[in-house]
Amino acid sequence: MARLDVKIKDLCLKNPVMTASGTFGYGLEFQDFVPLDGIGGIIVKGTTLKPRQGNDYPRMAETPQGMLNCVGLQNKGVDYFAEHIYPQLKDIDTNWIVNVSGSSPEDYAECAARIDVLEKVPAIELNISCPNVHDGGMAFGVTCAGAESVVKAVRERYHKTLIVKLSPNVTDITEIARAVEAAGADSVSLINTLMGTAIDIEKRRRVLSIGTGGLSGPCVKPVALRMVYQVARAVKIPVIGLGGISSATDAIEFLMAGATAIEIGTANFLDPAVTVKVRDGINEWLDRHGVDSVQDIIGCVE
Repeated sequence: MARLDVKIKDLCLKNPVMTASGTFGYGLEFQDFVPLDGIGGIIVKGTTLKPRQGNDYPRMAETPQGMLNCVGLQNKGVDYFAEHIYPQLKDIDTNWIVNVSGSSPEDYAECAARIDVLEKVPAIELNISCPNVHDGGMAFGVTCAGAESVVKAVRERYHKTLIVKLSPNVTDITEIARAVEAAGADSVSLINTLMGTAIDIEKRRRVLSIGTGGLSGPCVKPVALRMVYQVARAVKIPVIGLGGISSATDAIEFLMAGATAIEIGTANFLDPAVTVKVRDGINEWLDRHGVDSVQDIIGCVE
């Protein structure tokens, strides 16, 4: 059996397979389908400083080879997570990572600080695709200055492994990656969803309640793979790849492109055990090709 362990700064993963935020709940919802301690890391749903109701329905739409969503970060807030969810997670042997969202750098930093004290949460993932309420609603992650402002604010108050999730809705994602690296990120994960829309031709209006939503699923994989390849060569910090991964073959492509680890998102809705199937598939491929460690194939494609 090949070695599957990888490292993201101080975060030691028993295998490179993680779950993408927003597709795996708090992890507890999947206990009947998959052994949670068999997954390298579980990134729980987006968490904000205060509770959020999310957007009005409809907020999901199926598309060819994918889906659109505009859920709107519905969650009960960081204090609810700390008081009610964390006690149920902390003794399960995997890496629990909280996806942090906000509407200002101060919101992000305060939310991160409240998670910092939770001993069994060794990392956070910053969702910088959120709109900046002080800048007309433009997402933090689409400008270097906006991305830097969030990372710097969080870095001052958060002392564990800091992963920053990058938006693909930019001209040059390598510029954003280098900016957050300089601001103190320990790792970057990419890609977040691509912006899209869908139209109901009978009702003659857009399907989603707010008009647009994030596109995910197999249809985004080529874009995600290209961006991971580019970013892995632009920064010195570890890259986590996600976007359309639904098989071991997909995951290995991302690893070869330069990702140290991967996240599985939309595929969890189709097969709740896909994470361990991908883990086992990576191991099988390594064994079949006589590769001793998954680290030997990371970034092997020139």
